[in-house]
Amino acid sequence: MDDTQSPAPHVADSHDLIRVHGARENNLKDVSVAIPKRRLTVFTGVSGSGKSSLVFDTIAAESQRLINETYSAFVQGFMPTLARPEVDVLDGLTTAIIVDQQRMGADPRSTVGTATDANAMLRILFSRLGKPHIGSPKAFSFNVASISGSGAVAMERGGRTVKERRSFSITGGMCPRCEGRGSVNDIDLTQLYDDRKSLSEGALTIPGYSVDGWYGRIFSGCGFFDPGKPIREFTETELNDLLYKEPTKIKVEGINLTYEGLIPKIQKSMLSKDVESLQPHVRAFVERAVTFTTCPDCDGTRLSETARSSKVKGISIADACAMQISDLAQWVRGLDEPSVAPLLATLQRTLDSFVDIGLGYLSLDRPSGTLSGGEAQRTKMIRHLGSSLTDVTYVFDEPTIGLHPHDIQRMNDLLAQLRDKGNTVLVVEHKPEAIAIADHVVDLGPGAGTAGGEVVFEGSVEGLRASGTLTGRHLDDRAALKPSVRAPSGVLEVRGAATHNLRDVDVDIPLGVLVVVTGVAGSGKSSLIHGSVSGRDGVVAVDQTAIKGSRRSNPATYTGLLDPIRKAFAKANGVKPALFSPNSEGACPGCNGAGVIYTDLAMMAGVATVCEECEGKRFQASVLDFTFGGRDIAEVLAMPVEEAAAFFGAGEARTPAAHKILTRMADVGLGYLSLGQPLTTLSGGERQRLKLATHMGDKGGVFVLDEPTTGLHLADVEHLLGLLDRLVDSGKSVIVIEHHQAVMAHADWIIDLGPGAGHDGGRVVFEGTPADLVTARSTLTGEHLATYVGA
Repeated sequence: MDDTQSPAPHVADSHDLIRVHGARENNLKDVSVAIPKRRLTVFTGVSGSGKSSLVFDTIAAESQRLINETYSAFVQGFMPTLARPEVDVLDGLTTAIIVDQQRMGADPRSTVGTATDANAMLRILFSRLGKPHIGSPKAFSFNVASISGSGAVAMERGGRTVKERRSFSITGGMCPRCEGRGSVNDIDLTQLYDDRKSLSEGALTIPGYSVDGWYGRIFSGCGFFDPGKPIREFTETELNDLLYKEPTKIKVEGINLTYEGLIPKIQKSMLSKDVESLQPHVRAFVERAVTFTTCPDCDGTRLSETARSSKVKGISIADACAMQISDLAQWVRGLDEPSVAPLLATLQRTLDSFVDIGLGYLSLDRPSGTLSGGEAQRTKMIRHLGSSLTDVTYVFDEPTIGLHPHDIQRMNDLLAQLRDKGNTVLVVEHKPEAIAIADHVVDLGPGAGTAGGEVVFEGSVEGLRASGTLTGRHLDDRAALKPSVRAPSGVLEVRGAATHNLRDVDVDIPLGVLVVVTGVAGSGKSSLIHGSVSGRDGVVAVDQTAIKGSRRSNPATYTGLLDPIRKAFAKANGVKPALFSPNSEGACPGCNGAGVIYTDLAMMAGVATVCEECEGKRFQASVLDFTFGGRDIAEVLAMPVEEAAAFFGAGEARTPAAHKILTRMADVGLGYLSLGQPLTTLSGGERQRLKLATHMGDKGGVFVLDEPTTGLHLADVEHLLGLLDRLVDSGKSVIVIEHHQAVMAHADWIIDLGPGAGHDGGRVVFEGTPADLVTARSTLTGEHLATYVGA
């Protein structure tokens, strides 16, 4: 046999593709693709073309479902149940790790340190090396309270009951005053009630506490005070019972109830939750009635005095968590303790990952709810960077969001590093700089919603450029600087801004023009705008926080569009508007207006079957007999926005109130959404634009937009710029926090923060027109913008 002959390839090496055949999830139309393994594949296409449906809802979802099935039924009962995606064949899947942009839970106890395990390692470090020694790692945790107790314990021994005395104590690190939250709240009593009125006259001004409901019965039947007496005439005991009484069992009208004072009740129901997650009217009440101040005992560190007293080289755990992570990494590098060497090495690697990924400017005590979408995504990446797993599929959802062009290069290097370790990297992305590094591109389209869901191109980046698809044509788009800029009509003064890393910034923001605030990630843009501008009167802020909505919410209910439509239907048919709501009287009795019937199968994936009575239309059959303009309510909810705008804009179905909202939705580029599509199926970019559409009618004079190009295709950025121009031309002032060079080039005025991130940032490094910024090239932004416009 000739030795020069190469051996035949092993059959195990022949599975080099992830094959998807016949995917029909959401708007995908029988999509089939072959994705090379151990390569970087980028998925492009307009917003709503089906990228997320293919990558997240089909490939990643099936991979996770199959992994979950390897656990025992008992364990599966505790895991989220996933239904099998609508697809004929999925072949060659590997373990998928999803790194998405879901904001981190805004629990008041969650910080960057607790979310990334860095705190857990620091706690062990201090419990081993801290002087004086105060106890186990629990003693350094602000989520563990110190408790002790003793008592008699009865046990069965040899057929006899023996009693023994036992005592126990747990040393925790929680500050007893603020219970590990870092802030204490004072409640302004004048905002809880009007003391000139009595309870039965409606003295309470707390949302939900009306005299007509149960609270009225409880107050009148508890016997602790006279509900007919004005509150200002209460004795000290009566007032104390109304406000602070401990939970007490009472009997009202023969029913056993628990009475509790107003303040502990409010603390449990409203103040233990994150303020951002409350309903708008409750949130307004909390902001009005409660002042949050830094806890005086722990000075905002959340830790007890004992936990702060134990130090390593003169630094307490509170000091370590307050340091900028890049500085903390230096400090840890200086510790040389052979007894905890493996711990130090792991901690060092985690902290270095923060710096590598461009988050060195954060501190471990930063509440995780305050991170932007891009920061949260990069924080989640940290656990995977040092991982020694290979042959894994990493799935990223627009990893360049919130990144300055300067930082995108870093992110590209990280993605390539993950791939080079032998992993398959799938990225959903719109930025040309990120598409450029792909080994393989899958372009979906040609349009959005029902006009999308097909693969229009598959191949290399060069092939995409020449392909003539929407993405291919716009890949090399470069916005030019505007020949002339608008003159401001006034200024919004910001003086002494010092939120987070800002250094007493004074800046005049011009009004009546398009202002873009830019700078590298962590330079202080959001701190400046959200800290000093957003809360003012007449300012409407549209940020990237997720829209809260269930399966029953849809664009029509969220934007308030359904109200005028229901009224128009009711008026035309002489019946009640409530009949035209699938969440109210008009709901199909079979599925309660959900359109599908869910069967929960415990640890198996639940089954959703289309309701047989209404055939998924969600309404009673009798409601569909009522028509308006020749259409019934189910047909109207199935219309795309553009068609509905034409329907309600003219002819017998003319409804100006509905037409106005629909025009706004079409303006923000959501013309392809159907009115009844559940909010849970919208992508991140679609949700933000839906928010923008609802706020466009607000009375404010100043609009603040936080990265509105998130999730926007290159071709849609032009639409967005047109929309921003229309807002400014209608007399509004628009302030945009943005990294996209096309938006910067289109601005009338640029405020650039920096020069770096964290304590290297927090200053205004440039104010002026984009043309001046390009000419000066004095900042990182200036250099990148100059390259972009070809100056």
